[in-house]
Amino acid sequence: MQSGFNEQLLNGKTALVTGAGKGIGKACVEQLVSAGAHVIAVARTASDLDVLSQTHPGQVTGWAMDATSTDMLEGISELPKLDILVNNVGANQPEPISDVKPETLDWLLNLNVRSVYLASQAAVKHFSAHDIAGSIINITSQMGHIGSPNRTVYCMTKHAIEGLTKALAVECAGQGIRVNSVAPTFIATPLTEPMFAKPEFKEFVLNKIPMGKIGDPEDVANAVVYLASDLSKLVTGSSLKVDGGWTAE
Repeated sequence: MQSGFNEQLLNGKTALVTGAGKGIGKACVEQLVSAGAHVIAVARTASDLDVLSQTHPGQVTGWAMDATSTDMLEGISELPKLDILVNNVGANQPEPISDVKPETLDWLLNLNVRSVYLASQAAVKHFSAHDIAGSIINITSQMGHIGSPNRTVYCMTKHAIEGLTKALAVECAGQGIRVNSVAPTFIATPLTEPMFAKPEFKEFVLNKIPMGKIGDPEDVANAVVYLASDLSKLVTGSSLKVDGGWTAE
């Protein structure tokens, strides 16, 4: 992957990225590495992590585990050093509210909200114990700023994380800990590929984006590197929208 980042931008920093095996998470790992960070990549599929570790020898450590597990939280607490947390893990199941089952609601709340809260809590404890002015970056969505049909649960969870981002940023500002979010539009990933295979859906999305194009994972990852670095040292409690103008209209 090509990157315009200076390798010294995050030199000596350690980052942890959840949902790191594919798509946006994988791009975040690769762009953070390109900026000089050592990255702990968390994903359930060990083979995805093996590819990242082999592609970036000595720069990526794979944790094959569920980001909702206590194992990950314990792993964070035991790290000798952590400077950056990227809460990327998340999912969606679009459907009308009348069709949403309680188990679907519980699954998305656990993955999209509870896991992010607990990982952030663990990171703040680590930053405080080691006197680190760390950076937490939550991958939310443009749907954390607007509403959309058939996405009541997803929009609710992403609005929740936008709220967490602001509240935690204010609470931790005095310690020099920064908390921000990146809110992308629809991005071309393995997860969205089947959706874009439907011409009517792709047309709907493109018509909603003033720039008229779907994003790439690297578009999101570049924003993450900015928020992880001292380039954004006075930025906290903000949401960086990578949405081609969707939410501006």
